[in-house]
Amino acid sequence: MLRLRPMLPEEFPAYCDYFIADYSEELVENYGHPKALAIELAKSDLQRYFPAGPVSQGHSLLCLDAEIAGQICRVGYLWHAIHAADHSTFIYDLYVEAAYRSQGFGKQAMVALEQQLQPLGIQQIKLRVAYHNQRACKLYQELGFAITGFNMSKNITHPVSD
Repeated sequence: MLRLRPMLPEEFPAYCDYFIADYSEELVENYGHPKALAIELAKSDLQRYFPAGPVSQGHSLLCLDAEIAGQICRVGYLWHAIHAADHSTFIYDLYVEAAYRSQGFGKQAMVALEQQLQPLGIQQIKLRVAYHNQRACKLYQELGFAITGFNMSKNITHPVSD
């Protein structure tokens, strides 16, 4: 059984370490940013949304806790932000640690999130998933998410001047 709970301040540094490494790799892979720039962009996003740590106006950082071999373990993280005006939430990050993948925790986290959101009048969950992340695409489609668009990009190469 998986439980979502608010992240504690002392857990925030570990989340930052994970997020900066993971998100900067995504920025390099998907947008072609140099590694140093990607790291700075990831740090900037965390600072913008969580200037005072995990408790932030409008954004929720949650830990995914599961009982494994009789012990409560943190198996991942979920970051989302509710947009009351359109009765939706946007998931910025759902992460299950590698050792706990393929055990249903991602699906359980999404079901638990839905259960938390229903009493709040939230009617839609939105997210963006990288095209190459087929595991995530499959999970979200199994949960009833529909593809609503595609992000596309093109790198422009410039000829070298003499």
